Amino acid sequence: MPKAYWIALVTVTDPEAYKGYQAIAPAAFTKYGGRFIVRGGPSVTVEGAEWQRHVVIEFDSMDLATACYNSPEYQEARAHRDAVATASIVIVEGLPS
Repeated sequence: MPKAYWIALVTVTDPEAYKGYQAIAPAAFTKYGGRFIVRGGPSVTVEGAEWQRHVVIEFDSMDLATACYNSPEYQEARAHRDAVATASIVIVEGLPS
């Protein structure tokens, strides 16, 4: 079964308040086996819109990745994020191994 990935592009408008999201979101990722591959390190935008943060989270399956996003744990974290950041998140299935 192919792995799946969250690809998140985020621009934070209130860094202090964003810490609330960062404090609780990892519980959802841990519960569904998410592993950070990329987490907001230095980047260069070579095409398209500029975002402050780029995050890639690996899951063992599309079902787990989707369940994580829809979980009460993540939706609670998202409620904290929505007021203090703009985000674009896509869940994509990886290539078969």
